[in-house]
Amino acid sequence: MDNGNKIQEGIIVETEAYSQEEEACHGFNKRTKANQTLFGEPGLFYVYRSYGIHYCLNLVTDKNNFASGVLIRSVFISQEEERVASGPGLLTKKFQIDTKLNSLKSYNNNLLKIYENHININNEELVQTTRIGISKAVDLKWRWYLKRSRSVSKRVKGDKSPKLQNKLQNFKY
Repeated sequence: MDNGNKIQEGIIVETEAYSQEEEACHGFNKRTKANQTLFGEPGLFYVYRSYGIHYCLNLVTDKNNFASGVLIRSVFISQEEERVASGPGLLTKKFQIDTKLNSLKSYNNNLLKIYENHININNEELVQTTRIGISKAVDLKWRWYLKRSRSVSKRVKGDKSPKLQNKLQNFKY
């Protein structure tokens, strides 16, 4: 995102998945004006306000007419305080994301883009666990985070934050 004349960039280090087949999804059992983007083409941004407090950024996945998406929970930003974008509200605040970005194509707009990065990550470096802040479908392990990142919003019990080794937290981008 262009913040003044400075382009903000980072690495997604934590996500959660949602599907219309489970009760925690905004598209479970109904399509409304508010959630219609979630039923759209894969690659769209779905942005909504959570509890009237902060915005959440999602990427629509799967297929048209099927509510499915990935919530971007945390981003590591080089040369910034490590927790500046750790959590959906902090992330959207840092990147100046609000509902004006709702329904934009993630790959074809001039405001916010998600690019593939070629960081070598193996399955042992990812933690798969339950989602945060929901009251339904709480047992689904549909949250993933990068174990080596200090920018994760919440770690599972017993998983300690890694020691700070350098400013780039072992990332090269």
